[in-house]
Amino acid sequence: MKTRPFKQVDVFTAQAYAGNPLAVVLDGSGLDDAAMQNFAKWTNLSETTFLLPPTEPTADYRVRIFTPGSELPFAGHPTLGSCHAWLQAGGRPKAPGRIVQQCATGLVPIRQDGERLAFAAPPSRRSAPSPSLLAKVAAALGLKAQQIVAAQVLDNGPVWFGLLLADADTVLALKPDHRLLKELGQKVGVAGIPERDDQPSPALISRSNREARAFARSDADDIALEVRAFAAPIGVEEDPVTGSLNASLAQWLIPEGHLPAHYLAAQGQCLGRAGRVHVLRDDDGQVWVGGDSVTCIDGKVSL
Repeated sequence: MKTRPFKQVDVFTAQAYAGNPLAVVLDGSGLDDAAMQNFAKWTNLSETTFLLPPTEPTADYRVRIFTPGSELPFAGHPTLGSCHAWLQAGGRPKAPGRIVQQCATGLVPIRQDGERLAFAAPPSRRSAPSPSLLAKVAAALGLKAQQIVAAQVLDNGPVWFGLLLADADTVLALKPDHRLLKELGQKVGVAGIPERDDQPSPALISRSNREARAFARSDADDIALEVRAFAAPIGVEEDPVTGSLNASLAQWLIPEGHLPAHYLAAQGQCLGRAGRVHVLRDDDGQVWVGGDSVTCIDGKVSL
């Protein structure tokens, strides 16, 4: 075993313990797949990352991303959190204000806007789900057909079964059957657009902690999309805040006219979190997914 620099970072929040935690091993050299997977299982966080020297000449660093059950080719909150940790540990990008991360899906540009980072969403493929699978997923979520506005299978590395529901309150009230979702092998992302001038929903108030409630109230009028992510097939019943899903949702819902080119998404309320995802589709059609990060643990790990 070797002593390695380590950070635990809270992502998609400027307020510690209100976002999605990420474990970052800043020196993953010499670790094999089994050791990485075992450590990710032990941390029991939705994702754990390991930073390595890049093998692509234009990349600043390379990252491998593990859930408790498997490795991911790409994920959003590990991208922002790993970059935050790398910069804080003294990493210097080849180009000022622009970092290039290498991961299994390829090279991911990341840009800095003050303390906030944003990644360029990888290309996303989408397709219509079969009616039979849609019916099974809806049943596992306890949804009726009239509550679903649209459905797409979204793939930008991770594959999400995406659902746009009739409203945000329906999203917050969901009580999925995670066993059925695991049997179906589907990671499901659900989203709903809040009605303007509404008060925070009863589901949000009853399920979130005091700090998250205070944070949520402060920007409730700015939230354009409420999101939840259910990932039982990879060992995570509900992910607090999910960058890859929010990226795919933006690449789907903005062109379809459901959302503006620049908006704020909320995720994590039903877990007592107050994740905030800043989405921008630029003039070239590139979607950028941004958020704040806070380091909560800074030390070393024997691994």
